[in-house]
Amino acid sequence: MDDEPIELTASEFDLLRALAENRGRVLSREQLLEKVWGGEYFGEMRVVDVHLGHVRQKLGDADFIVTVRGVGYRFDDEVV
Repeated sequence: MDDEPIELTASEFDLLRALAENRGRVLSREQLLEKVWGGEYFGEMRVVDVHLGHVRQKLGDADFIVTVRGVGYRFDDEVV
């Protein structure tokens, strides 16, 4: 990855930060919704998937964000 800055929305940044702060641990969509949007969000939980898709795209697919099927997401520091 080069030294070019990458622009993330506040939600994208907060998702990435939540995963990085819990590296190696799987966080469910519910946990990520609570950490990023608090108890104020009443929409679809798939919003997490959409925002993480944008983060992956902006970071060049971000292999270090691992999808744990049926459970959630994990920041995998083994890959970094």
